Formats: sequence, structure tokens, C-alpha cells
Amino acid sequence: MNKKVYMLAIVSFVVGTVELIIGGTLDLIAGDLNVSLGQAGLLITIFSLVFAIASPILLTVTAKYERKKLTLVSLFVFFLGNLLAFWSPTYFVILLARIISAASGSLLVVLGITIASSIVKKEFQARAIGIIYMGISGSLVLGVPIGLTLSNAFGWRSPFLLVAILTLASMVVVAFSLEKIEPKPALPIKEQIRTLKDSKIFSAQLTSFLFLTGHLTLYAYLTPFLKTMLGLNGTWVSIVYFIFGVAAVLGGGIGGLISDRWGSERSIIAIIGSFAIAIFLIPFVTFSFPLFLIIMVVWSMLSWAITPAQQSYLITSAPETSDIQQSLNNSALHFGIAMGSTVGAVVIEQASVIHNASVGGLFVLVALITAFFSITRNRTITASESSV
Repeated sequence: MNKKVYMLAIVSFVVGTVELIIGGTLDLIAGDLNVSLGQAGLLITIFSLVFAIASPILLTVTAKYERKKLTLVSLFVFFLGNLLAFWSPTYFVILLARIISAASGSLLVVLGITIASSIVKKEFQARAIGIIYMGISGSLVLGVPIGLTLSNAFGWRSPFLLVAILTLASMVVVAFSLEKIEPKPALPIKEQIRTLKDSKIFSAQLTSFLFLTGHLTLYAYLTPFLKTMLGLNGTWVSIVYFIFGVAAVLGGGIGGLISDRWGSERSIIAIIGSFAIAIFLIPFVTFSFPLFLIIMVVWSMLSWAITPAQQSYLITSAPETSDIQQSLNNSALHFGIAMGSTVGAVVIEQASVIHNASVGGLFVLVALITAFFSITRNRTITASESSV
């Protein structure tokens, strides 16, 4: 395996960290910028939404540019976005900074995947892409505890400064270790979307969207939930987030083992069903902190255990467009993060954070239905897909 793949995974980790790095400090941001908790939560929503939309568009627009130079330019724009977020005196400014970071970050992640697959031998391409996704998933899981720890110690702006510094370091590493890479023709966006006409594939992508929506409805607002329902202080909230992060990373590995042993289809149904039970139980176990931790660990492990099974299912269901489906699934996940953050904000604004888990659980149940629908469908390959 080319060691440069691991460097690209680190870059993807740095980029991905920014998406949820403010998830544990929304109350601090809301208080400092004089906005509601729901408005602070929209900073996650706008990032995820821009990330999901910009990724395929920017990849197509920049298809003719040399990859190394494009990576360096994107890293510089990402650096400026985080520096602006660190400096932001108002809500509007940090909202603008999040948009800049999301757009440049989305391109960096896709570039990391395409570059990784181009610098290794064909038999190692799938493994290389998997390593990049490990960086992305790891960042989404660990971004919140990292941001929360730094924010408690140095203020909510400090995580953005750290990311800006790490981005500069990434630029130096890329500049000196990566050779020039000529671009390859990108598939037009219309062709990518056309693959979703098949009900089996569309419902599979919809499953990812709904699952993440349900998860983020609670996870994006876990800090106010922990403080309100369990009365935890900042230190204990940080500890809970780190436990969640470790369990989620382990869950990704366990999910891969389950998928290999049971098959992706059985694994998806079992994981989503178990996840629904766990998230519905959360409001009912807050009377006991140890019991809550047990259910939370199960919840966190299952939240990422679904990823290997879902990726494997998409590859086996649509092998002739597997690369496209991986890209579209990445967008579906981020649309889910955006939707979940929005739904969670509405629940908090209109009712109470105590209901976030139950509302999120409803989305997970719908995800279970769409997963079952997808698995029970037969697929017909169209002429346009067979030529991809």
C-alpha cells in the first residue's frame, strides 16, 4: 500500500473534523453570539448541506485541473474559512465561514478518494478508498469530543484555530510528498443522478439519508440533552463524548465483521432495527447514569456499524456504478446530517430536547422500511448504466 494514501486519510480527517466539531458547544456559541440554540445548530446544518451539494458539482467543474495543485488551492481556501470562523464577531460571519469551509472541504474529500485510487495498484484501490473513508468517519466521530475539550479549556473558537494550523501543516505535506497527478474525465452530474432511477438503489441511498437524519436529531444536540436530562457539567459531558467516540470507532470495525459473517443485507436490517430500539430507550434510562452509558454505548456503536454493511450492499447491488454510488452515498450521509440537525433544532425550539431521541427514532424506523424495500427489490441494469 502506498504510504501517501495514509497522508490523504489524515487530510480527510482534518477536513471532516470541522463538520461536527461545534456539536458539543452549541450552547456556548448561542450564548456568545446572542442567538437561539436552534440557530446555533443551523451552523451544522448549513455545513452538511453545502458539503453534500458542492461535492459532485465542484468535482465536475474542476475536472480539467491538475490534482495536486487543485488540492493545495482547496486546502488554502479551507484554511481561510476556518480562520474566518475563529475570528467571526457575528453569527452571519461564522455562517459564511462554514459555507466556505464546507465547499472547499467537500472537494478535498472527493479529491482524496480519487487521488488515493489513482496512486495505488488496481488490486489495492478498494482498500485505499476504505482508508480514506476511515479518516472521514473517524473525524465525524471524534470531532465533537475534540471540539468540546478545546472549547471548555480555551473557548469555543479555539477548535477552528487548531484546524487552521493543521490545514497549513497538511499543505506543506502535500506540497512536498505528492507528485503531479493529471485529471481524469469526470462523469456528468446528470449521469450520476440517472443511476438513482432504479428503485433498489434509490431506496438504499434513502436508507442512509434517513438513518443519519434520525441519528443526528439527537446526536447534534447531545450536550443540551446531557445537561438537561442528566444534569452533567462540562467535564462529564466531555467524558461522555469521548466514550461515545471510542464506541463508535469500535462499532465500525464490528460492523465490518458482522457484514462479512452475516452478509450485508441481514446486517443492515439487524443493525437498523437494534439502533431504533436503542435510541427509543435513551429517554427512559436517564434516571440512572450507568444504565444510560450502557445504552449510549450500544447506540454509538450501531451508529457506525451500519457503514461497512451499507457500502458493501451498494457495491454488490450496483457493481458497474459502484464508484458513483459511493460518491452519492457520501452526499446522502451529509444530507442526513443536515436534515437531522434541522429537525433537532425544530424539536428543541417548539418542544424540548427530551423529545429529540423519540423523533429521531421515527426516522430510523422509516429507514428500516426503506432498507427492507431495497433488499426485496430486483434490479434491472439500464443501457446507460451498462456503458458507465
